[in-house]
Amino acid sequence: MPDTSPDPATAALAHDLRIACMRVARRVRFDAGNTIAPHHFSVLVRLSEQERTLGELAGIEQVSPPSMSRTVGQLTELGYVDRATDADDGRLVRLSLTDEGLAVVTRERELRDAWMAARLEGLSGVDRELLRRATDLIEGLLATATAGQPDRASQAPDREVSR
Repeated sequence: MPDTSPDPATAALAHDLRIACMRVARRVRFDAGNTIAPHHFSVLVRLSEQERTLGELAGIEQVSPPSMSRTVGQLTELGYVDRATDADDGRLVRLSLTDEGLAVVTRERELRDAWMAARLEGLSGVDRELLRRATDLIEGLLATATAGQPDRASQAPDREVSR
């Protein structure tokens, strides 16, 4: 059987890139002056895209329905999420963002983008262009890797940053 492992240079790059992406995502989630818990923000982002059921949200976020129920309950109490009975199936409850919830999503995105922009400020134009190209390459890698498959990663909170 042929060896399908990557050459050492590719393996090292894969490791370094994975670690760097994880560190950036973690820092944006936790160090950007955010005003809402990361798991709450993730749910609000999903609801900013479209109405969803509790089960849909639990599947996207890869958590149990009871855990998602607690999160949605907290967001409802905060006034960020509305619940409405589905018009076609009265057993289903549709969840949507309130105006206040949408304002939270907008504010959090602005905080996260400002945090990243502050780090980019000190870079030269050449380095910024290099990061632009790297960003495009990473997006292309992700699109190729998930072609024809359900893309759970694109539904996760880290994906939000590319809007």
